[in-house]
Amino acid sequence: MKSLTSSLLLALALTTGAWVPVQAQTQTFKQLVAAHERKDYDSAYSGFKKLAEQGNARAQFKLGGMYAKGQGVLKSVQKAMDWYHKAAVQGDFVAQYILDRMYKSDAPEDEQQQVVAWYRKAAEQGDASAQFNLGEMYEDGRGVPVDENQAVAWYHKAAAQGNATAQYNLGGMHEDGRGVPKEDQQAVVWYRKAAVQGEAVAQFDLGRMYLHGQGVPKNEKQAVVWLRKAAVQGIPTAQTLLGSMYHLGIGLPENKQSAYFWWLLASAKGDQDAVRFRDRVERHLSPTQRAAAQAAARNWQPKTAVHSSNAIR
Repeated sequence: MKSLTSSLLLALALTTGAWVPVQAQTQTFKQLVAAHERKDYDSAYSGFKKLAEQGNARAQFKLGGMYAKGQGVLKSVQKAMDWYHKAAVQGDFVAQYILDRMYKSDAPEDEQQQVVAWYRKAAEQGDASAQFNLGEMYEDGRGVPVDENQAVAWYHKAAAQGNATAQYNLGGMHEDGRGVPKEDQQAVVWYRKAAVQGEAVAQFDLGRMYLHGQGVPKNEKQAVVWLRKAAVQGIPTAQTLLGSMYHLGIGLPENKQSAYFWWLLASAKGDQDAVRFRDRVERHLSPTQRAAAQAAARNWQPKTAVHSSNAIR
């Protein structure tokens, strides 16, 4: 009887467009998702459209996706945006982000305000990624006037939820004195929070702060630890600085071959300091040392850390 009732409700939704109770809509939606997954796009489209017209945000989102990909319908970016818009105004986070990316991918300046509106809607609902992105809009002056105080406020909300990129940006705001008083110790606090989550640029800046004794007691060994973490993730400036520390024996034993290796990596990414250093030290290495470092550089792959930041950049 349950199966028969579900089938009748699905038929009712597909053929009449009649209002269906929420519980029945949920069951119908699951059946439509199954149809979509088995690529029965005609049935999926027809069913999603009926539910979408009744105000079902999940169906509106699915319908937007079908238009965006041309599944069972002619591909239409405009119609995809229309359906994503309907889902987004009902609070569907994913629809808000997809719509944002569609606006942002080639958005003229006057459309940036629409982007801000989507970020704000999600941010006010407590979404950390949206809070971070709204902070960036305020910091950069995209869609809103530049307001570093507002940028800091939204970064704080995202950082409090563990968003590593927001924590890193707060460190930069404190170091530069933008939107907050200039305070190196607070910069270190936020850089560290982001660095321990694997944010590579934060690891570089934390290493730099240790190297110079900026906001933290000078500690060359700790500088090496954090710079290496950033360098293995592929940050060229970290690779260049780590190479220099190997070259000069700062915080670790002097090793020209290791310096050459790190400079090879950084120079391959266009770091001009690394290019100059690489060329200078190369003349002082034996052919065997050069060959070994070059082979290691060719085979090297960056290691990507996993952290909680999921901001859309």
